[in-house]
Amino acid sequence: MTFIRHYLLALQFFTRVPVTGRLAHWVGYSPELLRQSAAHFPGVGWLVGGLAGLLYAALARALPDGSYTPLVLAVLVTVFTVLLTGAFHEDGLSDLADGLGGSSERERVLDIMKDSRIGAFGALALVLALLLKVALLALLGEADPALACGALFFAHVLSRFTPLWLIRLLPHVGDTARSKSKPLADQISAAGLLVAALWTVAAVALAWWWLPDPRLWIGGGLAAGLAWLWMWRLLARRLQGYTGDGLGATQQVCEIAIYLGLALALTL
Repeated sequence: MTFIRHYLLALQFFTRVPVTGRLAHWVGYSPELLRQSAAHFPGVGWLVGGLAGLLYAALARALPDGSYTPLVLAVLVTVFTVLLTGAFHEDGLSDLADGLGGSSERERVLDIMKDSRIGAFGALALVLALLLKVALLALLGEADPALACGALFFAHVLSRFTPLWLIRLLPHVGDTARSKSKPLADQISAAGLLVAALWTVAAVALAWWWLPDPRLWIGGGLAAGLAWLWMWRLLARRLQGYTGDGLGATQQVCEIAIYLGLALALTL
């Protein structure tokens, strides 16, 4: 029951999935519960990526075959994931881009990131990120619709595992009282990281079963690892820690890197 409560609380925090009424009362709330729910971040990816993959498969069967069909599918499924998550992670990416692009001084960067208005750097980051997602998903879908379905599931799970390592290895910085990552301000426990790892390993195994081609999933995993290393170094150097925006940006960067890694693996 504790496992289910933590998972439902993660859905409440990281998505727009309605957990309300008696169910919300049963789940309960406390800062400690919310912090522990971070272990189920990859589990949220199971729902988001799984539903996105199913939608892609259904639309691929419903739409007529054509040269633009993979592009249309990529756009529609991207819109779906943004609506399902409330653009939670995209918002973090734009805020981080505004902060890092707007100043070289750490404190000024953190101040800019608190501003709800979007600037030029944030707008550019959002546009480029969405373009990359759509283009890479269209490329994967053109190669094999089944690969695009698997890529959506794999990427949404694995990309939600990588930010947890930032929580584990870096201190939380910024105004903790006002931060959207307040429940994550304490380092994730080893037990919590193990739960997240189990969610992720199970997803990798399922993706491997779906398309038993090791070069694909190894390529996607390596790309995610390289993207995480870049984000970890960037946040450690520029902020000396992580913020909620940094976690969201890391998820976005790693998700895009996974699609790119899968696409590159097709050429091997």
